[in-house]
Amino acid sequence: MMQANNSNKAVANWLLFGVFMLIIQILLGGITRLTGSGLSITEWEVVTGTLPPLNETKWLEEFAKYKATPQYQLLNTDFTLSDFKFIFFWEWFHRLWARLMGMVFATGFIYFLVRRYFKQEMIKPLLILFLLGALQGAVGWIMVASGLVGDAVYVKPTRLALHFILAMGLLCYTFWFALQLKIKKEEIIQHRSLNRFTLVLLVLLVVQLLFGALMAGHKAAMAAPTWPMINNQWIPSILFKDSPWLINFIENKITVHFIHRGLAYLLTILFIIWYYRAIKINEGRLFRVTRFIPVALVLVQVVLGIASVLTAIKIVPNQWGVFEWMAQLHQLTGMFLLLSLIWILYLVRKTKPAVS
Repeated sequence: MMQANNSNKAVANWLLFGVFMLIIQILLGGITRLTGSGLSITEWEVVTGTLPPLNETKWLEEFAKYKATPQYQLLNTDFTLSDFKFIFFWEWFHRLWARLMGMVFATGFIYFLVRRYFKQEMIKPLLILFLLGALQGAVGWIMVASGLVGDAVYVKPTRLALHFILAMGLLCYTFWFALQLKIKKEEIIQHRSLNRFTLVLLVLLVVQLLFGALMAGHKAAMAAPTWPMINNQWIPSILFKDSPWLINFIENKITVHFIHRGLAYLLTILFIIWYYRAIKINEGRLFRVTRFIPVALVLVQVVLGIASVLTAIKIVPNQWGVFEWMAQLHQLTGMFLLLSLIWILYLVRKTKPAVS
């Protein structure tokens, strides 16, 4: 029994380190987007792309490839080699970190396999993790490729949103898997109604994160850098200006902006109601000491969202400023908020699991 507990703890710690690396990777993705770096590397070289250009000739070769892209020809014709090196670094580092995560996963998997730390019930979740990671890499390249043709100067917002939400799914799955090995079943409580309420919040939050990614892809904060009204209107007159009307929910910057704000207000109210119900539950030590976290994070998230909108007027192309800081903190808090709901869902179940 002691050996089994030690093996579970080791595998759980490995998975939690993976959660940490995923958070860093998603933040790097945010930096890549905010600095306009995502299209700086025009090829996907899994092995040879590990190292950046090592001499001036190689740098000029990479710069020449970038000059052939729509982003350079339509947006960045004034770029110097120094400017290119800056955006190249962030995309290269984003890809390097993905490679490092793959190495950590592979090394840990082989080590634990040789030491026989894996139980039979761990195999399927591990295979799912591997497949989710591979899918995320493939979608990442498809996303980049969408910005290298035609008149695109950035990646397509819908593909950015897909890439982001898959990353969130991978993050949550890894975290849940770690909790299964880390948290004792005695800490899990049964409360059917709060479990359902938490699931509703989770679904709404995932939708909100999708619209947040569309906001980022469309740079929609710049389209309405005002609050509380959207360009001096409570309900913008151009919400459904495009035809067919459903396309407005994906392509219309103001519609995306309006829905993102509306969902933020709705979620804030629902999280407060959720907390009011949660504090009436006296079971579960871990639940009692952590139930304040989701509502605290959602309040911080709203403040950061407002700050991001209001500082959008200070955006200077190819410069990192106050807006970029607010946007990054907004994204980070969103990740923590999502993980806090996964944590609560793990602790609060419809039915209490049997304690072996």
